[in-house]
Amino acid sequence: MRPAAGGTETPRPSAPGRPPGAERASTNVANIKSQIKRNRQNEAARQRNKAVRSELRTRIKRAEEATGDEAAELIRLAIKRIDEAASKGILHRNNAARRTSRLAKRLNEL
Repeated sequence: MRPAAGGTETPRPSAPGRPPGAERASTNVANIKSQIKRNRQNEAARQRNKAVRSELRTRIKRAEEATGDEAAELIRLAIKRIDEAASKGILHRNNAARRTSRLAKRLNEL
């Protein structure tokens, strides 16, 4: 980016013509049948993975905020979901191990 007249850089939007945070529009213009199908499959997988990651964030947040016996059960459930996501390839195994380790550390502190 070039500096503006004032000497500061102007921020770029995430994509041309799309405001930051906007959902993806279907911009696939493939003419090949197999690519059209692949685009459809990729979008379905993206939505599924997005839902799983969202659920993980929620479960981890609730497990960290909970106290007492309730916390132990919520942490176990969060760890279970993290492991499932890693086995399905939604999370990298090192990422899953790090998150699990942090939750296990919290569980041991209870």
